[in-house]
Amino acid sequence: MSGFPTVGIALCTYNGARFLDEQLASILEQEPPAEQVVVADDSSRDGSLEIVRRAADGTGVPIVVLEGTGAPLGVTANFERAVSAVTQELVALSDQDDRWHDDRLAVLRERFAADPDLVLLHTDADLVDADGRPLGRTLFESLEIQPHEFAAEESGRAFEAFLRRNLATGATVVFRRSLLDLATPFPADWVHDEWLAMIAAATGRVGVVRAATIDYRQHGANQIGVGAPTLSRKIGRVLEARGERNRTLASRFAVLADRLAALGDRVSAEQLAEARAKASFERTRAEFPANRLRRALPVLRLARTGLYERYASRGRADVLRDLLQPA
Repeated sequence: MSGFPTVGIALCTYNGARFLDEQLASILEQEPPAEQVVVADDSSRDGSLEIVRRAADGTGVPIVVLEGTGAPLGVTANFERAVSAVTQELVALSDQDDRWHDDRLAVLRERFAADPDLVLLHTDADLVDADGRPLGRTLFESLEIQPHEFAAEESGRAFEAFLRRNLATGATVVFRRSLLDLATPFPADWVHDEWLAMIAAATGRVGVVRAATIDYRQHGANQIGVGAPTLSRKIGRVLEARGERNRTLASRFAVLADRLAALGDRVSAEQLAEARAKASFERTRAEFPANRLRRALPVLRLARTGLYERYASRGRADVLRDLLQPA
């Protein structure tokens, strides 16, 4: 496609033989095809590499295979290895167990070609079961993305939305390779898609396609998946043990603030201040007393500041979460 950016696909595998043939076929049948596919295998033991090599022998699309070197690296480190090996203008992330729609790459190339300032793009997905049957809902519906969250992304305020929660699911993401100059190395505390989305939103513009471009398979063994937003699930989230959640969030956003500070004038002073404020907010939540009775007053004090609406993933609903969750 003359005038359109080239695309390299970063596909990570780990014992994914069950669905890998179908995913590779959906990738290699894209029209026009990707210029490159990088497959990073994380020391699979189920024949995944053999499936990849067989696919490579039967296609004209260049496939680079990165084999595991011993103990599995884990999702984030393996994706960093994969994206770093892509040499094209755009990097499209791919899970091993999904199925791409026929026009996925064509749609995304067109968006990037039309918008030189676009850094990262994510899309909706149709949720399907292990056999590829529709589950009757989409990814965005399951995430319950709200109109104000879409509006933030579409008006250049994605950083504001992403400080509350990640909206960009990695299996749907495409980004300009130049983003890696700012985003690597990936921090150990962060999941790769969340980190890429945050750095993209802090340094450029993030876009969203509200149409589905993949079938996102839910099969019970997903390394990262999404459940239905049922009432019982929401109640379970409120009542689950606090554990390390807030400490992890505080640590993550402290790391983000440090990285943004290191990027200098690529990041506005306002965004750096917001990242630091988010880290402070999560640190305050992490330090709430374990005893729920002793926790109540500091939670209510924090609620009066308006910071839950600004920084909590579920807004004021997280006040209830902080009041009720066991330690």
